[in-house]
Amino acid sequence: MAKTATSSSKTKTKAKPKPKTKTKSTKPKTRTMSKAKTNAGDAFIHLLQSPLVAELVAAAATAAISSYAGSSAGKGKKGAGKAVKAAGLAAASAIGQRLTTEVSAIRKAAKAKA
Repeated sequence: MAKTATSSSKTKTKAKPKPKTKTKSTKPKTRTMSKAKTNAGDAFIHLLQSPLVAELVAAAATAAISSYAGSSAGKGKKGAGKAVKAAGLAAASAIGQRLTTEVSAIRKAAKAKA
């Protein structure tokens, strides 16, 4: 027969008291990953909510729609594919032009302050 485990004497280990003096660490404090992800996520959300992004999306959509409407969209599968490609190129071009305009305005303002 198997013996049953008996615990006749339970011993508890006492936790050692922590020292009350604190030593300063020489390592610089770094952000934890969760804080860095939160800050990056917040920054991305603020970027998406900025008026510049709204203007870029509007310019791209307007350029794409006008390019698609002006092309031969109803002439078969190949014509539709080319029209969509042209609309994408027009949208990218509109975004590039708008960003160029914004960057040049920022540079002019920076030179004026200096």
